[in-house]
Amino acid sequence: QVQLVESGGGLVQPGGSLRLSCAASGNIRGIYRVTWHRQAPGKERELVASIADTGPRTRTVYADSVKGRFTISRDNANNTTYLQMNNLKPEDTGVYVCNADITTVNSRGNYASLDSWGQGTQVTVSS
Repeated sequence: QVQLVESGGGLVQPGGSLRLSCAASGNIRGIYRVTWHRQAPGKERELVASIADTGPRTRTVYADSVKGRFTISRDNANNTTYLQMNNLKPEDTGVYVCNADITTVNSRGNYASLDSWGQGTQVTVSS
């Protein structure tokens, strides 16, 4: 089985910074794409940022609302994806959830593709 665990959330004042981590563990062969979503009360869940391998290239995607402020990156050796959030605004408040497209290998050597979700980490931006 595969687990995703988010960390790094908390309370921060407007203009502050946080770095979220999404750590994957389990029988992982590779991680194709990792996406951060967020959801706040009264708002639909939205894509914040994603990072993916497309052929030989690594591509990133950001919501317009976070471009220039957030940076997604990854440490493949540790199966960890980061979301650096700078110049945080109150509207960034929400539960940030990590989603990963993961290829696993079982005890029989068979591969499988999984769409895995973490439990989320709360980010609160308030003065």
